[in-house]
Amino acid sequence: MPEPTPQWEDLPLYQEPEPAQLDNIKTQLDLVLLALEALLGIGSEQMLQAAAELNLESIVADRLELWRLRQSNPNRKSSGGRKKLDVEEARALVLISCHLAKQHQELIRRAVTLLEQLAAQNREPHKAGLIGDYLDNFTNTYTERMEDGENLSNEALTRLALKLLIDLLFYSSSNGHKRMWLALLNRTQ
Repeated sequence: MPEPTPQWEDLPLYQEPEPAQLDNIKTQLDLVLLALEALLGIGSEQMLQAAAELNLESIVADRLELWRLRQSNPNRKSSGGRKKLDVEEARALVLISCHLAKQHQELIRRAVTLLEQLAAQNREPHKAGLIGDYLDNFTNTYTERMEDGENLSNEALTRLALKLLIDLLFYSSSNGHKRMWLALLNRTQ
C-alpha cells in the first residue's frame, strides 16, 4: 500500500465531527468537485488520475469508489450508492480537489479576473463566454444531481457557482489543501 502524500499531515483533526458536521463536509466537497467539473470539463478519469498522482489509490481506487464517495452527499438525488464518508476519505477528496485546482490554476485565475472586470464594469457575469459557460454547466449539473436543484432560483445557483469559483482560486494555491480543510471544518461549527 503506497504511503499517502505528505500533505496528508497538513490536514489535522482535533475533534471528530458530529454526524451533521460530516454531512456538511460531504456536501461541500461534492460542490467543490462539481465546480471543478463545470469550469474545467473534467470527469472521474481526471479525478482518479489525481488520486494516483497523490498515492491515494487505496482510498479512491476506481470510478465506483469515487461515485460512492460523491453520492455520500446527503443532498444528492440518487438513493443508491450512499455510504458514510470517513475523515480519511474527506482528506483524500480535499487533496484531489486542490491538486486539480492547482493544475488548472491559470484558467481559474483567468475566470476570477474576468469576473472582477465584469463586476467593475457593472456587467452581468454570464455575458462573458468563459463565465457564462461555467455558470450554464454548473446550473445544469446542479439541477440534474441535487435534491433542491429545481427549487433554487437561477440567481441563487449563480451566487453559489460564483462563490465556489472564487474558493477554487484559494484552493489552487500552494497551501490550498490547508485552506480548504480549515474552511470545511469551520463551516461545520
